[in-house]
Amino acid sequence: MHIDILTLFPEMFDGVFNHSIIKRAHEKNQFTYNVINFRDYTINKHQKVDDYPYGGGAGMVLTPQPIFDAIEAIKTKNNSRPRIILMCPQGETFTQAKAEELAKEDHLIFISGHYEGYDERIREYLVTDEISIGDYILTGGELGAMVVSDSVIRLLPNVLGNVESAEKDSFSTGLLEHPHYTRPAIYKGMEVPEVLLSGNHALIEEWRKKESLKRTLNRRPDLLDDYQLTKEEKNLLNKIKNEEND
Repeated sequence: MHIDILTLFPEMFDGVFNHSIIKRAHEKNQFTYNVINFRDYTINKHQKVDDYPYGGGAGMVLTPQPIFDAIEAIKTKNNSRPRIILMCPQGETFTQAKAEELAKEDHLIFISGHYEGYDERIREYLVTDEISIGDYILTGGELGAMVVSDSVIRLLPNVLGNVESAEKDSFSTGLLEHPHYTRPAIYKGMEVPEVLLSGNHALIEEWRKKESLKRTLNRRPDLLDDYQLTKEEKNLLNKIKNEEND
């Protein structure tokens, strides 16, 4: 996969791409990226990329020319048909399912805006996806682009090393993930559940399924509305509800 990010603040992305798992994935050529200051594409003699909105109103609006020209240059250079993602609070709320969808692509372009908003022609004629990371407003789209990029890159082949790490994530299975424990078995009087020390893998797997269902029921019951329970999971869920009602 190749990722291009259009932003007015390229230095903001140094921390995301130059540390930890993402850095190692890049060093192993599991993905490539380029952070582009779209101000470099403006034909305005003062290098302005924003202007007052027609009709009046507060704030400044990003003009279409620099962004259109930057993306045309990227597409020509890469000879590709990328997914062009506009980071926008009005967009589709980002989910794990969307991350998995984008992880199948060869080329992604993120547009990170600032100021009051984008000229509508960018949204209408240029982008393929509009994504929001939540119902709140940030000073720009950079943090959103970082979140989406990280979420997608970790799903690429061999980035995490163990394929099960991604497959069993919360939301990937449709349920929240079960609790995790590690050494020591007892810490300040707090004990690891005995079943995890038993060595009985069948019982451990059953415990994990039950705890995953319990955590989902208690924290995100809405996820169960669209989740297709197996017969075993239905029995476990009934058992959980009975235990909580006792």
